[in-house]
Amino acid sequence: MRSEARSTISVVDLAWRLPAMIPELPIMAKGVRGLMRTPDAKESIGLVFQRVAAAHPGRTFVKFEGESISYASANARVNRYAHALADLGVARGDVVGILGKNLPETLLIALAVVKLGATAGMLNHNQRGEVLAHSIALLNSRLLVVSEACGEAMDSLDEPPAVSSVLYYDDLDQLAESAEQDDPDVCEEIQAKEKAFYIFTSGTTGLPKASLMSHFRWLKSMSGLGNMGVRLRSSDTLYCCLPLYHNNALTVSLSSVLGSGATLALGKQFSVSNFWADVELNGATAFTYIGELCRYLLNQPADPQDRHNSIRLMVGNGLRPEIWSEFTKRFGITRVAEFYGASECNIAFVNALNLDKTAGICPLPHAVVEYDEDSGSPKRHSDGRLRKVRTGEVGLLLSKVTDRAPFDGYTDEKATDKKLIRDGFDDGDCWFDTGDLVRRQGWSHVAFVDRLGDTFRWKGENVATTEVEGVILAHPAVEHAVVYGVEIPGTDGRAGMAAVTLCDGEKFDGREVASLLFERLPSYAVPLFVRVVDSLEQTSTFKSRKVELRKEGYDVEDTARLFVLAGRSKGYCPSYEGYVDEVAKGALPKG
Repeated sequence: MRSEARSTISVVDLAWRLPAMIPELPIMAKGVRGLMRTPDAKESIGLVFQRVAAAHPGRTFVKFEGESISYASANARVNRYAHALADLGVARGDVVGILGKNLPETLLIALAVVKLGATAGMLNHNQRGEVLAHSIALLNSRLLVVSEACGEAMDSLDEPPAVSSVLYYDDLDQLAESAEQDDPDVCEEIQAKEKAFYIFTSGTTGLPKASLMSHFRWLKSMSGLGNMGVRLRSSDTLYCCLPLYHNNALTVSLSSVLGSGATLALGKQFSVSNFWADVELNGATAFTYIGELCRYLLNQPADPQDRHNSIRLMVGNGLRPEIWSEFTKRFGITRVAEFYGASECNIAFVNALNLDKTAGICPLPHAVVEYDEDSGSPKRHSDGRLRKVRTGEVGLLLSKVTDRAPFDGYTDEKATDKKLIRDGFDDGDCWFDTGDLVRRQGWSHVAFVDRLGDTFRWKGENVATTEVEGVILAHPAVEHAVVYGVEIPGTDGRAGMAAVTLCDGEKFDGREVASLLFERLPSYAVPLFVRVVDSLEQTSTFKSRKVELRKEGYDVEDTARLFVLAGRSKGYCPSYEGYVDEVAKGALPKG
């Protein structure tokens, strides 16, 4: 039987868990003090890092594939990078694009950029062609720093990137060799409200949006989520194999580590076969996850040694309620710091009390409201106001925008304004529409349920349906296309599915279409199902009826016109019984 998220949190649940937190009160008190900082305070990510390095110079900051870098060595290297970048003209207020995979250099370069008061634009190295060019152009950066490992991504660009200068890691290393290694003076002057990172997130425009992470919001994450929720010890090593262009790595993992002076063990990428070996190699006591990572680990054959690992804590989001207990019992993990947050969201929830099947608590103002299923927008009643759902019910999560919880927004002002809901409950109030459905559990707790709108989540990544539609429509045989996410039992998130109509006289060529999609999209964005239909019904506003299509999913009567993705080389083949089971096992699609 499917185990759902708990419907409610009771006062008994809270009372039962509170005593276990008493030994951790000092680090929680540190978090409370941190939450009192103001946006005008002269505090920043770089300042936090160099203060920890000064206090604990010999302690290990980063581990990577058996190698270790101390806080002192890391800070000296970051400073040399910063001075080298400053010599190239990078100054406070500038943007520096970073296109790199999970390497210590990628993290250290990002820290160097923010130490200068510049903004690090963390590009997704899975992007290709037009999408990557769009992301680079959005940054409007002074400089693009590229890892040699990202040569394929750069080669996919039809034209030189929209940036005045491109610098590769090796070139920066050479410049840094002769640079000074003292802390940049400007680092002491940076205010919390200034920009720190741009994190790319899929949007309804069909192309990525660059969401802003300010120092203030990052520091709030360190205090609230890190100190008060995750509560690492200085002796902990947090293993993170999620990409550094994700906030799970750059904000959640890094801030939790720096907030406690712990160690970050960086994994190149997630490997289901090598995960526990890498945990052991790094002596990790905690790891960062997304739900799909847990699902893959759980799908591996059980081993008597599964519980014999060094992990006591896991922090992340998307651990589905139906596998929560099974996963923690099998691998002997005593604490799950599940959280909810989004790259652009101004609040976060964290499971500080170690309750099961919840995304945790958020003390900042938020509301779970009724929504319109067709439009995905908050539902206004006859008085023009919104209505909150009752405890135990599912609704759309809104976070209140205030001086203490500002919405940093995107590089695109129109995209920013589109996400704000005004006059929701009272005249003049302002709310950020997360686009996510959650269950209101009570006592300021929620459980994540699903995403709304023109994005869905698959393999831990947000997929913009209109971006995928644009690529499918580039095929000459396709006349119209609608893309949406469908649930597959045994997997997390939603897999991509496309409904297409063909031009007169054309036939669906599964290899050709798949080849086009793999060429222009990250692999996680390539739909697993393509359904050929005679027509696509439109609403009165000429938007496709994705709700109906999503409900029908791949369980259709006319299976002869349903195609499934076998893999990169074989493309799409006719649907057959058992395909979804192979997807759930991770056997398909291949490549």
